[in-house]
Amino acid sequence: MRIATYNVNGINARLPRLLEWLDETRPDVACLQELKADGERIPVQAIEAAGYGAIWHGQKGFNGVAILARGEQPVERRRGLPDDPDETHSRYIEAEIDGVVIASIYLPNGNPQPGPKFDYKLAWMDRLIDHAAMLLVEEKPVVLAGDYNVIPKDIDTFSVRAMADDALTQPESRAALRRLTFQGWTDAIRARHPEPTRLYTFWDYQAGAWARDAGFRIDHLLLSPQATDRLIDADVDKAVRGREKASDHAPTWVELR
Repeated sequence: MRIATYNVNGINARLPRLLEWLDETRPDVACLQELKADGERIPVQAIEAAGYGAIWHGQKGFNGVAILARGEQPVERRRGLPDDPDETHSRYIEAEIDGVVIASIYLPNGNPQPGPKFDYKLAWMDRLIDHAAMLLVEEKPVVLAGDYNVIPKDIDTFSVRAMADDALTQPESRAALRRLTFQGWTDAIRARHPEPTRLYTFWDYQAGAWARDAGFRIDHLLLSPQATDRLIDADVDKAVRGREKASDHAPTWVELR
């Protein structure tokens, strides 16, 4: 079972690339982020024609998450995190597919920091940590997939200096991600590609970042112990980022037995 996460940076703007990638790699599940669309703007017919059922939590012009399942309709479990004081932000959706609980996550960026956006990011992470703990209690295979907007360690960025003031590398952001993983979650990419291997999932459109391979790793797949027991492989479809009118993220995936 291949489960992928892909921040498409506008599902309509990147629809040809999304459909191309789905056709080439045929993941069983694709978790999408940053749809920047809602309602009739979600290209449901094109997705269904590609062989996927879909659920989504959209938002006009911003945010937005979706879960696609090949050959079936995902069974939605929840949308939004518990106790979210601002439900207008579409950042979390959760489904169960073939006995695996899968969440598509678009964590707040948090810039500029310090400030209210950074405070919102940390509060959102607190709610995610609380909900993740409840998911572990179910003792099911769970995959928390998405754009976490957190660079876990210095090795996960092309330049520590360039990112020093960014919300993605702040000690508070990294500490919150560690609190989450220390519950018992496994970082699928690092399980298959241990340090000092460098793998990036994002390359900015500015300053020739892609050409220079000046990227960082912010798209993560966290596995519950029951999912970790099934881990076969995990990697990044890096070449997708280099295509014409591509997203600034590359699809990242895990394969489970």
